[in-house]
Amino acid sequence: MNSVEGSVEARVSHEVDRWLAWLPRWRPGTHRARVRLCQRCFGSPILVAAGLEVDVPHPVQHAFSMRMKGIIDLAVDDYTARNLPMLHREIRLAEERKARRPYRAGEGLDPEFLGLELDPEPQPDQPFLFTLTGLEADAAAEAAEAAEPAPRPFTMDEKEALREEVRLADDFAKQLGRRICSELTHHRERIGVAVAEFVEPQIEDLLADLDREVDSPGWLG
Repeated sequence: MNSVEGSVEARVSHEVDRWLAWLPRWRPGTHRARVRLCQRCFGSPILVAAGLEVDVPHPVQHAFSMRMKGIIDLAVDDYTARNLPMLHREIRLAEERKARRPYRAGEGLDPEFLGLELDPEPQPDQPFLFTLTGLEADAAAEAAEAAEPAPRPFTMDEKEALREEVRLADDFAKQLGRRICSELTHHRERIGVAVAEFVEPQIEDLLADLDREVDSPGWLG
């Protein structure tokens, strides 16, 4: 257990370091504002543990939470491969089907951009000629049409065994998430210092620009 905890500690520290190295490059204008809440970040205990849950722009939060998610995903993949053969096989088959798609819009993105919506918010009466999400869906449909015949259905016993393996994988992910949250409390100070140095001044500049525009004599016109 100690060796596992040590590896989690080292991985969290490493990913915090990488996020801190990225943070000075962040600019408010490089990300689109979204109307919908991000399910990955909204109410995230990881962001709470890191001290990033309030008064921090969503792109900054998202970049952090996706790096922590990467730690969990890799550990769950390893745990599944070693302990959960049925689930591992189904995941492998799903990945093989996904790999046959001719187009995957979200492939190869840096962690800072993973999980973000690929297309801008639609505007009323201004339909898009195409969207990246739509192109990906079309490619998936074409791949499904050319797919091999469906495998043999699971028996009731196999379904129950697979459900149990999914439950075990989920429990493992939750346990690891709690350990990551505990470890992040040791990094809160340096995370907060970086936000104060690189994020807050940019937000203050945006607010100052907005105040100047509102106070401008020509604004009402």
